[in-house]
Amino acid sequence: MPLLEAEPCLFPDTLFTDPHALAGDGCWWVLYTRARMEKALARKLRAKGLPFYLPLYEHTLKSGGRTRSSFLPLFTGYVFLHGDSSARVAALETNLLSSVIPVVDQERLFRDLCRVERVLGGDAPVEPETAVPAGALVEITEGPFKGLSGKVVRRGAQTRLVIEVEFLRRGVSVEVEDWALRVLAPDALAR
Repeated sequence: MPLLEAEPCLFPDTLFTDPHALAGDGCWWVLYTRARMEKALARKLRAKGLPFYLPLYEHTLKSGGRTRSSFLPLFTGYVFLHGDSSARVAALETNLLSSVIPVVDQERLFRDLCRVERVLGGDAPVEPETAVPAGALVEITEGPFKGLSGKVVRRGAQTRLVIEVEFLRRGVSVEVEDWALRVLAPDALAR
């Protein structure tokens, strides 16, 4: 039995089933929250009547002979908001956000979120997966290091980009966000 019951993870309940639920001038925004504030943000968005999606999965832990479970965000730190610029401002006014990420390909994000919701609606247990596996060659697509390429490594919950000086067999690493990375072909660094 879960420590706490699952909270609503989307609003309205027909967000993915009713084509009219997203009617209007709105678009998708990706909200990057402060640490461990996803559910608090979802509660505030629901109270304001703003359409959102916070995919949750049931995490089970065995400790001391007891089995405990809780509902955790599938994508740690992220909540998906649908609305116009006033909805974005309302989300920012909660003071629970680190940043708002605009979505370039609206249709693709919507299709991806529909697929995630379909998987979560099944009876099979799910686990979060990172999109960029450790060791992958990537290029940074946003921010001050845009255009820089290297290899991804993981240290705990951090994703780091390693810039290597092969001759010395040494390098330097910097923390990066997965959303700002684009996977490259294996021979791309040689160019």
